[in-house]
Amino acid sequence: MWKEGVKVGIRAAVEQDLPRIVEIYNAAIPTRRSTADTETVTINSRLEWFRKHNPDRRPLLVYEQGDEVVAWISFEDFYGRPAYQHTAELSIYVAPEHQGRLMGKKMLQAAEELAPRLGIQILVGYVFAHNSPSIRLLQAFGYQEWGRLPNVAQMDGKEYNLCILGKRLEHQASTEQSAPANR
Repeated sequence: MWKEGVKVGIRAAVEQDLPRIVEIYNAAIPTRRSTADTETVTINSRLEWFRKHNPDRRPLLVYEQGDEVVAWISFEDFYGRPAYQHTAELSIYVAPEHQGRLMGKKMLQAAEELAPRLGIQILVGYVFAHNSPSIRLLQAFGYQEWGRLPNVAQMDGKEYNLCILGKRLEHQASTEQSAPANR
């Protein structure tokens, strides 16, 4: 896609994107709003995490504007056991200078559109209760609070609640409704 002569779009991340992915992630750490990491991470420390993402099953996508990655979203296994293979955890990070420009919305919409091809029926997100922008984003897409872990995180001498937000995707619900009663 092109916008005003500038290349814009979502694509699968490549290893050359990892420095920018890490830079965006590290920018979120001091806010104490989006991650439980309290110290910056290195490119090397995130290499194994990056390589675990499989474009056909659990992709890592980037939003590119011009030649710059400005946001990313990752699909990760939920709880790592076979019975949960139809469920994925999402993480969305947007570069600070691009926040408030609907990047999160675009990334979440792309994730939901891609999920059926990945065999994903349920998406979950773990969000600190004080991260109002992320909670509002997920709720605007129909995610509901499925659980809350009170004071589970401690950062800088303060305790934080973690919300678990989830959504059963409509393609699964419509498949179940149209399926024959005899199974």
